Amino acid sequence: MKKGIEVSIAASMAAKLARVEVIAAYPITPQTHIVEHLSELVANGELDAAYINVESEHSAMSACCGSSAAGARTFTSTSAQGLELMHEILFIASGMRLPIVMATVNRALSSPLSIWGDHSDVMAARDTGWIMLFCENGQEVVDSIIMAFKIAEDRRVLLPVMVNLDGFSLSHVIEPIEFPSQDEVDRFLPPYSPLYTLHPDKPVTMGAYAMPELYTEAKYAQEMAIVNSRSVVAQAMEEFGKSFGRSYKLVETYNTENADFVFIALGAINENIKTAIDALKEEGKEAGLISLRLFRPFPVEELLTALGNKKRAAVIERVMPGGALNSPLYNEVSSLVHAHNMNLSVQNYILGLGGRDAQPEEFMEIFRTADTKETSKKDMNFTVIGVRA
Repeated sequence: MKKGIEVSIAASMAAKLARVEVIAAYPITPQTHIVEHLSELVANGELDAAYINVESEHSAMSACCGSSAAGARTFTSTSAQGLELMHEILFIASGMRLPIVMATVNRALSSPLSIWGDHSDVMAARDTGWIMLFCENGQEVVDSIIMAFKIAEDRRVLLPVMVNLDGFSLSHVIEPIEFPSQDEVDRFLPPYSPLYTLHPDKPVTMGAYAMPELYTEAKYAQEMAIVNSRSVVAQAMEEFGKSFGRSYKLVETYNTENADFVFIALGAINENIKTAIDALKEEGKEAGLISLRLFRPFPVEELLTALGNKKRAAVIERVMPGGALNSPLYNEVSSLVHAHNMNLSVQNYILGLGGRDAQPEEFMEIFRTADTKETSKKDMNFTVIGVRA
């Protein structure tokens, strides 16, 4: 049975269903409702967990590292400047192989100050060693948080997982969401059984000082863990489908069977792209969508399969390159295309920054003008849609 509920509240309910034991968080728009509701659940005795009030996001992630190292199932949430204030500790969480789960409600970075959604926060943290999932709707948020603990705590992985959901356009909307029962979640997600823990009766050292003779090997092991986690993520998604009847893939496709042209994008903006694809179909034109549910580790094989023999692709981003040759997702896609000598024209489009609406008509126009002289005659390798002179 589905229930109409704000997606932020649904995210907190998913953490409750996962039986989190420690929440350490600091409020920041637009993620506040998640940790606010969790604090209510703990205060009311509905969730048996420790809720740690901290003075900053840096402290929040530091506390999460301590609780996870002590063997507690740990959850937090943040946005924008909060994620960047955590930046130093994000590397520590992944380097220490701590299976923390964090919901990141994606928001534009200041300056200029904006509380609205885009992907500049997560893309600034994309190489911190965290597994990264992106959600298109509220149901995916709930299911991804539950799956995230299954993935993170797998002993083949033992890495933190970030569940990304777009600020306001997803986090603050009310959607029909189906919640699994507690018994169903308990069968899918058993209690966390850590391999090593901090305990005074059996002292261990975690995050120790590494001499140059050891540092490379430690980072190589960490890198192999995140690269190899891709199969574990896929396995968790498959198992989730069998348990709950909702199946997920690392890379999802929409209307790609007969389309030579595909959009490639992350997050809730994909629903707008689907609307554009349906409108184009009514005009007798075929376009498809490749949606990446997994961004780190990058799903190379799955994206190659989805691209198949496509001729044109438009990579849609919600972040500026910051002086780089191309924006983050486009860099990944174009590198893949080049490495495999694919006969695929790939172009980069940026829109929806700072919460600006991305209308289906804009995606329809991208379809119509991609690969034309008008879009290729420019000094930059990307096109910003809707920018005013």
